[in-house]
Amino acid sequence: MIRSSRGARWPQPTLNSRRLRLRPLSDDDFTAWSEVRTRNGEWLLRWEPLRPEYAPDPAVDRSAYVSRCRARERETVADHAYPFGIFVGERFIGEINLNNIIRGALQSGTIGYWIDEAHAGHSYMPEALAVILGFAFDRLDLHRVEICIVPRNLSSRRVVEKLDLRLEGTAERYLQIAGVWEDHVRYAMTIEEWRDRSPQLLAAWVSPRPDD
Repeated sequence: MIRSSRGARWPQPTLNSRRLRLRPLSDDDFTAWSEVRTRNGEWLLRWEPLRPEYAPDPAVDRSAYVSRCRARERETVADHAYPFGIFVGERFIGEINLNNIIRGALQSGTIGYWIDEAHAGHSYMPEALAVILGFAFDRLDLHRVEICIVPRNLSSRRVVEKLDLRLEGTAERYLQIAGVWEDHVRYAMTIEEWRDRSPQLLAAWVSPRPDD
């Protein structure tokens, strides 16, 4: 189990790959996060649950954003979720989060992600996903992770298909997305699959190339 720097074995981690740095978002990231979320509203909100009408929008309300950061920190301390901002150099470009961690006999979690439309098409997200899979299996000792995607969200599906994650089928009316109960296709990987495939995935997406 990893806990936050408030009491634990090591601080919330920063993860690095060939081109990316992944770290938990802080209060100081509000300006960059707000700019990207506001500019990408139409691109992102159609794939996300509706925000309750009474809830302030963290993309425009700094206090709501700070509350979001504190909530995510509590989830990490409780070993329930591990959220990461995605950075190219110092530029914030999106998020990838390991959520809904269940221990006991299940030892599982779910992964969700989004990216700034201006940075889509550069394979940043499959690179980030390879990093998070390694974190989930090698450092958190999870047995299984899954990614659930609205079937017509072809951009998100291309991410998991680039890593050739196993397609398990369709969960009908699985999540409320933009006010509608949407079917989701479910992709998954187990630790046994990771052990078999991690050398190839890490070499392809994470490890520096010999000429870098």
